[in-house]
Amino acid sequence: MVYILLADGFEEVEAVTPIDALRRAGVEVSLVGVTGMTVAGSHGISVKADADIRDISPETCEAIIVPGGLRGVQNIKASDKALEAIKQAHGAGKYVCAICAGPTVLAGLGITDGKRAVCYPGMEDEMGGATMVPGASAIVDGNVITGRSAGTAWDFAFAILSALRGEEAAKKVSGGVHYDYLKI
Repeated sequence: MVYILLADGFEEVEAVTPIDALRRAGVEVSLVGVTGMTVAGSHGISVKADADIRDISPETCEAIIVPGGLRGVQNIKASDKALEAIKQAHGAGKYVCAICAGPTVLAGLGITDGKRAVCYPGMEDEMGGATMVPGASAIVDGNVITGRSAGTAWDFAFAILSALRGEEAAKKVSGGVHYDYLKI
C-alpha cells in the first residue's frame, strides 16, 4: 500500500499525478486525510480521503508520499501522527517520497541528511544536511525520493513507480499516457 498524505492546502497536481501513475500500474494507493476526510487543495479542488491518518497501518506500507503546497506542508508538519507515520515508514526501510515544499518535512525529521535531494527552488535553506541537486526533476537516493515542483510531478511519479515496480512498469505507464519518461 502506498499512502499519500493529504492536508488542507496540498498541491493537487503533486498528489493526483502519483495516484494516477501508480494506479495505472496496479499499485494499491490510499489517500490519507491528515486534516479531515475531505481535504481542500491549494487551488480549490477538494478530495475525499480513503483513510484517516489515525487508521493507516505501518505494516502494509510500501511507500509514503508527501505532496507540496505550502499550507498543506505546514499542516503536515503540525500533525504529530503524520510525522510519526513518516518516521515509521523511513525506519522500516520503506520509500519516503516528497515533492516541492514536501521535502522540507523530510528534512525536518533528518531523513534527507546525507542524501541527494531536490525541492521547490528557493527552499534549499530548509533542507538541512541534504546535498541539493540543482535543476533535477526528481532524485532517488536509497529509499528517499524527492521531486522539484508541480511541473515535474510526472517525473516524480515515474521515479516512485520505477522504484516500487521497476523501470519497465514506469515505461509502460509513461507510454500509455504518451509521456516521454526519462530515467531519473
